[in-house]
Amino acid sequence: MEYVEVLKHLAPCGLDCSRCADYENGEIKELSTRLLKMLTGYQRVARMKAAVHPEFADYEKFEKILAYFSQGACGGCRSDNVRCFVTCAARTCHRERGVDFCFQCPDYPCDKEFFAPLKKNWRIRNDRMKEIGVVEYFNEYRKMPRY
Repeated sequence: MEYVEVLKHLAPCGLDCSRCADYENGEIKELSTRLLKMLTGYQRVARMKAAVHPEFADYEKFEKILAYFSQGACGGCRSDNVRCFVTCAARTCHRERGVDFCFQCPDYPCDKEFFAPLKKNWRIRNDRMKEIGVVEYFNEYRKMPRY
């Protein structure tokens, strides 16, 4: 995959927006929509199964979560349609600094505020991109679980 194509997937911080559960064109949205359709009417069966398998007593909760995933509506951190619940400095800073990724900034690593759990991983992702290149990082990252 070419660098320009990778930009469509990776956020400035290095996360893969296209694999996010909220991504509007992502596989999670596609699979959730398909599964929700395939399970139409399953509530009746779930109620019967709940007598033997108690986990089915919560089927409605599962269905609501699946419905939520099927509504993926975020365009990703590089789009104008960002609906991420995490506020990230990289989302706007990269535009202000004229770079595609944080590691490309002359001030990297900086002291910008990040959602605490992401700060360490932000550094790991950007250091790795700097080390092996963006396309190679993307190919490597795609093999790992998103969450």
